[in-house]
Amino acid sequence: MKKKLLLYSLALLPLCGSAQTEVTPYMPGVTVEGVTYCLPKTALRFTVVAEKEVYTPGEYAKYADRYLRLKDVDFEGYTRWTIKSIKVEPYGVPDKNKIYSIALKKRTVAPLVKLTKDGILLAINTDKEAETLPELPKAQPAEKLLNPRNFMNQEILAAGSSAKIAELTAQEIYDIRDSRNALIRGEADNTPKDGAQLKLMLDQLNKQEEALSQLFVGYKQKSTEVFSFTTTPEQEMEHAVLFRFSEKLGVVSNEDLAGEPIYIDLKSAQEIPTSVEDEKTAKKKAKMEEGVTYNVPARAFLKIYNPSKVFCEEEVSMGQFGNTEILSNALFDKKTTTQVLFYQNNGGIEKLTAQEPE
Repeated sequence: MKKKLLLYSLALLPLCGSAQTEVTPYMPGVTVEGVTYCLPKTALRFTVVAEKEVYTPGEYAKYADRYLRLKDVDFEGYTRWTIKSIKVEPYGVPDKNKIYSIALKKRTVAPLVKLTKDGILLAINTDKEAETLPELPKAQPAEKLLNPRNFMNQEILAAGSSAKIAELTAQEIYDIRDSRNALIRGEADNTPKDGAQLKLMLDQLNKQEEALSQLFVGYKQKSTEVFSFTTTPEQEMEHAVLFRFSEKLGVVSNEDLAGEPIYIDLKSAQEIPTSVEDEKTAKKKAKMEEGVTYNVPARAFLKIYNPSKVFCEEEVSMGQFGNTEILSNALFDKKTTTQVLFYQNNGGIEKLTAQEPE
């Protein structure tokens, strides 16, 4: 029989009768037509926000001490990266080893089934919107730099040597400071009486000083970059390299030894009991398999760190670390109206409501 996978939300109309809906593991060529669904594995998206600081030394840095009495001015430029935050977001991906079908028999009372576009079971006998990962944060570009030459007077621009330009620029900075102090004290001839106008004049003087001072002390440009990557853990992890990070290069690949390793630990927070197969439990299981299979996810502790800092530490529920159970078909016969919501990222039950029809 041709394999039939339903990768969309499907509503099945109830039919009259007392036969039950049968749910079995999906097997190509064997499963009768019905609703095929899958349970999710829990994947993890990591979002790294890193700040990039670029320092460019001033064109006349060597004159900073002579004309402005500025010491410890850096003559060498640099690029420095720092990690601002690491965010972890779990989401569900189809588990190819957990695919099941709800087979429709004649006179079956079939439930309303809601699936995601890729076939993950979302809800039974009720509606639920599929969740999507939120958009990544926006990178923040560096602020636009002021051009010092836009604030130079004619005498400075006409100077014939670097030393003379530096001397005249330093004198202009001192004149700006004197003008600002005079405005603040109310001693300037053109001191405005309006507070807003005074603020505008002071802001303009500050901007002029900042632009001209860059020629001596240099300037720093800061921007933020966003890096994102995903993984679907198949087992626990301890001291595994998640990615590497370099102060000069930022986020680099795991193979790039220029970066310091950023580690991840993912450890189950609970012991999952091992199923014991005997004749009694086998009969009970065979009877219960006529139902809806769902995940019982396991709690896990996640930690992201390097030797000097912990960036993230939280608890997540992992669908693939737990086990599966079955909701009996008795919950979905015509005598009972059962509504079930499932967590999309791990396949566990979010909410179950059962009631007898009036």
